[in-house]
Amino acid sequence: MNRGQSFLLLLIGAVALLTLFVISPFIEYVIASAILAYVLYPFHVRLSRRLRLALADRVRESVSRRLGNMLSALLLILSSIVAVILPLAYISWVFVRDLSEIARGNTDVDVAAIEAEIAALTGEQVEVGEVLATAGQVLANTLFGGVGGIVTTAIRASVGLSLALFLVYYTLLDGPAFVRWIRQTSPLPSNVTADLVDRVDAMTRGVVIGHIVVALLQALVAGVGLWAAGIPNVVFWTFVMAVLALVPLVGAFFVWGPAAAYLVAVDQVTAGVLLALYGVFVIAMVDNYARPMIIDQQAHLNPAVILLGVFGGIYSVGFTGLFVGPIVIGVLAATLETFREDYDVI
Repeated sequence: MNRGQSFLLLLIGAVALLTLFVISPFIEYVIASAILAYVLYPFHVRLSRRLRLALADRVRESVSRRLGNMLSALLLILSSIVAVILPLAYISWVFVRDLSEIARGNTDVDVAAIEAEIAALTGEQVEVGEVLATAGQVLANTLFGGVGGIVTTAIRASVGLSLALFLVYYTLLDGPAFVRWIRQTSPLPSNVTADLVDRVDAMTRGVVIGHIVVALLQALVAGVGLWAAGIPNVVFWTFVMAVLALVPLVGAFFVWGPAAAYLVAVDQVTAGVLLALYGVFVIAMVDNYARPMIIDQQAHLNPAVILLGVFGGIYSVGFTGLFVGPIVIGVLAATLETFREDYDVI
């Protein structure tokens, strides 16, 4: 390596670090926008093709292709805002409200009945209200830096969300060109680069669709059951189940199981039994059948790795870490697998 090459590599490294420093306040939204664009891209391909065909008779082919791509990206972003972002914003607001109340010690849970039941069974007096308040404070500190940081987090999230939508638009338009540029720029042999890109694609699809989507679906189904049974703070507990559901078979049970016992403890035996039956025959079946059906068989992912990425992501970057953390670890796993198999041919 001559001095010119060394200087060029040093310059690239310095500028890369400077770029990372500049975008670091919104790095989770940058990654989240890439994930959303990745999910939307197959729909973008089909929709843009139909729009191009519809415009082909009115304008030139090059113009119809460009307009079709732009209109498709805009329509998908608008659809995402209506179908995903607005409901998610409302759910997030309710979650933050419930979390703030729990952290302050205010909850609709019949704490006295639970404490009396525990005392009758164990002979020990447990301050359930203090335990819930402490858990709420820990979760608020992890997600928002404390209850006082919720407003700051909300403002930052609004700016980051606006940025993410712009990034999704341009990623849908220029994503394929960027992937081709990576393939051409990579110093690895073309076959190794193609293998790495395919592994990252399979790993990302497995994480996003095979685990996170199934966990969110299971949490949503369980949340409906909690709401129907009359459990308070349903949105808060649904969020907790969304994280725990990443653990196969038993994850969400740690919420709906105690919820059923709570209903029995407060003399709502029928509701408790029905919730338990709903959990066994509906909630658990979502995990048992949806995960094998939806997950990509090419992506063999250990649930423990996914769970580690979820908790690490949430602790590092906040709520969006629920998606970002597992993706980052999945990409690392794909890269290490390529290193193991193709190192000798590089």
